[in-house]
Amino acid sequence: MMILATNWGNAGLMALVSIMLVFVVLILLIYVLKLFGVIFAEKKKAAVAGPVASFDAISDEEVAAIAMAVNLFFNRHDEESDILTFRQNHDVSAWQVRNIHKQL
Repeated sequence: MMILATNWGNAGLMALVSIMLVFVVLILLIYVLKLFGVIFAEKKKAAVAGPVASFDAISDEEVAAIAMAVNLFFNRHDEESDILTFRQNHDVSAWQVRNIHKQL
């Protein structure tokens, strides 16, 4: 009769304390993570006014290089890239495969 010998008051108190401890630690973890976010947040720097390139300043060579890069990016594959081909072994028929599985 070990069940009757258990002090249920202490067991309940220990369960309550352990559950409360878990929630307190989770709440503290939330605040620590928020504090890290504030500490390590990137400071926004003022935008530096530099020379702005206009579209007229782009040379023909640069336009050709950009067009070639875009063409190579979008046409990486040949025209049959979405077609899958499988080799088939025509030496073994479906009837022979069925017979082989029956023998096993």
